[in-house]
Amino acid sequence: MTTENMISIGSLRFGYTSKRVLFDGLDLELQGGQIYGLLGRNGAGKTTLLRLIAGLLRPWEGNIRTMGHPAWRRHAAMLEDICFIPEEWAVPDLPIRDLPAIYGPFYPRFDERLFWKLVEEFELPVDGKVSGSSFGQKKKAIISFGLATRARLLILDEPTNGLDIPSKSRFRKIISSSLHDETCMIISTHQVRDMVNLIDPLIVLDQGRIIFQQDLASVARKLVFRIHTGIQEPLGVLYAERIPGGYLTVAENAGQEDTDVDLEVLFNTIIHQPQKMRELFQA
Repeated sequence: MTTENMISIGSLRFGYTSKRVLFDGLDLELQGGQIYGLLGRNGAGKTTLLRLIAGLLRPWEGNIRTMGHPAWRRHAAMLEDICFIPEEWAVPDLPIRDLPAIYGPFYPRFDERLFWKLVEEFELPVDGKVSGSSFGQKKKAIISFGLATRARLLILDEPTNGLDIPSKSRFRKIISSSLHDETCMIISTHQVRDMVNLIDPLIVLDQGRIIFQQDLASVARKLVFRIHTGIQEPLGVLYAERIPGGYLTVAENAGQEDTDVDLEVLFNTIIHQPQKMRELFQA
């Protein structure tokens, strides 16, 4: 894997009004060859951070360099190598088959053959207009185009909203097969169960601060995820979540156990026990 920093953020300060400062001194570096999962509660600033990285917003202070360029200046050399797929967007009133001819020329590495392959995998009607499609069909069309750009930086905000279960499975397969050393992907989502075996490393944003940034191998070494049966909440755990018949728990991995990481339970543990998690992962 490459160690090149695709995104470097230093001492970022930004807000929408003087009374609503979202970020104050935020630092972050993201490398190629990774699919980063960006998680956080509503209002944590996830979409704002993505828009800053894409140069759609200008920071008050600090700097954001996206693939070596000052992001807010939106140099052509940066824009041709970045594809930002927001949660909601204005869709063109044209058939899906026309997307490559209309928008492909903006991306020097646009791969039309890949576009048609993805359209086929998502079972999209090529003659149907994007604007007249269902929300899920629109999303699949835009994701197909975004991947076909071969952009080095792909940003997806809530990409699985509107997708049915088979489409979510295809999405995971398509995204994982599109990663290479010179590609950086950022996926912001609330649907963490849709991202199992896909996003890694994990970044958690809370109250304008990054409170957790780890790869899942480190999580598996430090934490153990168990199911406890019974009506009494287990003692000595970092976090316990009630489920039918017992509890899902997270505890420190003191015995080198190997358990699967539950992303949703991990996120809740980070949010409810930020200090303990910080101490554990700094040790």
